[in-house]
Amino acid sequence: MSHRACSVPLYLAAIFLLTGLSAAAEAAEGTLDKVGRTGEFVIGYRADASPLSYENADGMPSGYSVDICRRIAAAVNAYFPDKSIETKFKRIPADQRISAVVNGEIDIECGSTTITLTRKEQVDFSLPTFVTGASVMTLAAAGIQGISGLAGKKIGVAKGTTTVEELQAYLDDQLIDAEVVIVEDRDVGKRMLDRGEIDALASDQIVLIGQIIESIEPRRYALDNEIFSYEPYGLVLRRNDADFRLVVNRSIAKLYRSGAHADIFYKWIGRIGIDVPPILAAMYQLNAIPE
Repeated sequence: MSHRACSVPLYLAAIFLLTGLSAAAEAAEGTLDKVGRTGEFVIGYRADASPLSYENADGMPSGYSVDICRRIAAAVNAYFPDKSIETKFKRIPADQRISAVVNGEIDIECGSTTITLTRKEQVDFSLPTFVTGASVMTLAAAGIQGISGLAGKKIGVAKGTTTVEELQAYLDDQLIDAEVVIVEDRDVGKRMLDRGEIDALASDQIVLIGQIIESIEPRRYALDNEIFSYEPYGLVLRRNDADFRLVVNRSIAKLYRSGAHADIFYKWIGRIGIDVPPILAAMYQLNAIPE
């Protein structure tokens, strides 16, 4: 009896130990190892960040950032010459994009995510893929002039974005007593603006441009030229995963060296008459790292 009684807890302890070791091994697994094991490369994308990352009329992931990630997917496939790797796309809300990479739900996030030191405590980033800044969109009929004209009014901003803190800091610094209203995402914010529930929507300027382009009545909206933040974008990767980061960065640097990035820019952004801004041109040049 005593021998049998002792063997049960030892058996359970062995199970717990093996389970723990298995979980630890999975957590330590690199992205390329995971892709090789599963045969899948999972790209996370945003549905509300046009023209960088959104769903087109057919519900397919589209945009500037998505096209860059398609090039990276080709590089990942080339990394496994003897395997057939399937590329999958997974829609990710703004407030889950970091956690989705951390927990392995997606292998890379391709949207409009600002590179910050705080975020680097949890994830890594690719070479910069875009540079913009935050601004505000209003209804043209309201006649609001600049952010200072929003004193006493409501400004919507999507949760889980860097614009939340940047906007509040700017309002505090400029002594503008506007009310910041946290909304679910940019699309919800735009609908609230249309209904008059908020007086402005704050976001990265390039994303606001995308929303105006896609609207039925683009002239209904006014976009302020004032920029109140610096937003360098990058693709989100697992932290301390040097091998995968190198594959990603090699792909991006090759795009910049070859000039293929210009085709992607003008396909999604330049088509509406916007030329490459000087700061973005500098970013391309500085990150065209040689082999």
